[in-house]
Amino acid sequence: MRSGTEEAIRAIVDDAFATLPADAPHDRIGPYRRELERRLKDAVAEARKAEALDLYLPLERMHGIAVAASIVVSEMKFPDEVAVDPSAVSRRLLEAPGRDGETTMAELDGVRAVRTERTVAAEAPGGGELGSRRVDYVVPVPGDPGRWLGVVFSTLGEADPDDALADLFVELFDAMMSTFRWSRA
Repeated sequence: MRSGTEEAIRAIVDDAFATLPADAPHDRIGPYRRELERRLKDAVAEARKAEALDLYLPLERMHGIAVAASIVVSEMKFPDEVAVDPSAVSRRLLEAPGRDGETTMAELDGVRAVRTERTVAAEAPGGGELGSRRVDYVVPVPGDPGRWLGVVFSTLGEADPDDALADLFVELFDAMMSTFRWSRA
């Protein structure tokens, strides 16, 4: 998200249209190309608003089906002068009144995380053009008090965020998160 984003968008759009025949009419393809580029730029803008470190979008089709999903990774920091007890923060997240969805504890590479799963309607604040299923993991960075990592998965399913395809994508994301490992440069 911090560098190379424009080049990545251009490469994705170029790749998406590379399989079209060379004699395909540019006046008919152009609007679709511009729409894909606009949507990718919008996704990047939203992720940047959330101060995201990374944005992952599945580009390959699975068994001929486009995967309507994204993963955004963000870092959250408390001021250095504030002492933060990760277990206290986790308890507050678990017990937060009015928190939508189902919130549970999870473990990411030996560190306790808070996992929240919810369905967000299109018209809800923060909702998109369509309703979506979202799964958030919030986890403290080990050995670095005051730093937390947020990993947010979102899928449209097959046009219904509560359908069987959305269930499968959530299960796949949870499986991916179960393999999460910390590393330091």
